[in-house]
Amino acid sequence: MAAHASELEIAKKNLTDAIGDNVKHYWANLKLWFKQKISKEEFDIEARRLLAQENVHVHNDFLLAILTRCQIIVSTPAAVCLNSGLTISLGCLCVLQHRFQPQNPLSAAQPFSPREGGSEEEELRLSAHTLMLPTRGQLEARMMVTAFEVGLDNVTEDAISTMIYAVEHHLKDVLTAVIMRRKAYRLRDSRFPYAFGNDVTPQPYLKNSLAAYHSVADCPPQSASLPAGPPPQVSPDEAEQQAVHLLACSADSLPAPLPPISMFDLLEALQVHHGVMPSHTMYALNMERVLSRLWHPSHEELEQDHVHRQRIAAKEGVLVS
Repeated sequence: MAAHASELEIAKKNLTDAIGDNVKHYWANLKLWFKQKISKEEFDIEARRLLAQENVHVHNDFLLAILTRCQIIVSTPAAVCLNSGLTISLGCLCVLQHRFQPQNPLSAAQPFSPREGGSEEEELRLSAHTLMLPTRGQLEARMMVTAFEVGLDNVTEDAISTMIYAVEHHLKDVLTAVIMRRKAYRLRDSRFPYAFGNDVTPQPYLKNSLAAYHSVADCPPQSASLPAGPPPQVSPDEAEQQAVHLLACSADSLPAPLPPISMFDLLEALQVHHGVMPSHTMYALNMERVLSRLWHPSHEELEQDHVHRQRIAAKEGVLVS
């Protein structure tokens, strides 16, 4: 890993020396390409405009160094297409030294195999399109681009792992805030929400309802500073009495099932739980994105949907009211 990090630093230094004062424009174009706001061809055109003809190869060497570094972590094989049209398997990049040397060009060529229709490799897509968390390699590539913009030379493995955990924890906080606005829950130690969507809900019209709801004994988590020991035990009779008392003080009927979580639920959760996103810049940006995606069906769309359901039901022989 250290060898590949040094290769990346050397490639970055060569690129910076070749571009000179226009290196900020190159980082901006690289960031736009990672965000898929410009295509690879547009990025190559801008790179050629910033570089002299004899220095175009440093652009390829730098991209190879970045993708080689990311490929070490990602196990999925991939390929890199250079400006010259040569395709090199990333599995072979670990032994390249980024300098001219005698080499058989067919040794790195992949064996030809006819592809079936619809089996072509998908283009690089953002997490907003795939609805999945970014992989470790994708996150490392984005972090390296950001590091280059602020003048750093490298990104450590600990920083990548910390960023992965931070993303997961942040998404957990956002989902918790959304669910807390939709479902009943309980608090442990007056801070930690749990038991979301519990069927036993307090009856607000009974005076002792909330008292019974909060009187159920909860075992607090073990403290790391105290020696581990058996948790406090509750006798079966006492647990049964608490459950019966809580059920007697709860509502008579269960709440109606809720529709799936929508952008309106996310908007309300972010407005109420502002602390989920402490950064004002990120909060304003995400609120703008949420507001731009708000949608609800109009009366015409509802009527068309009802007519469509009636036609489907008529074909299946089912009566729809």
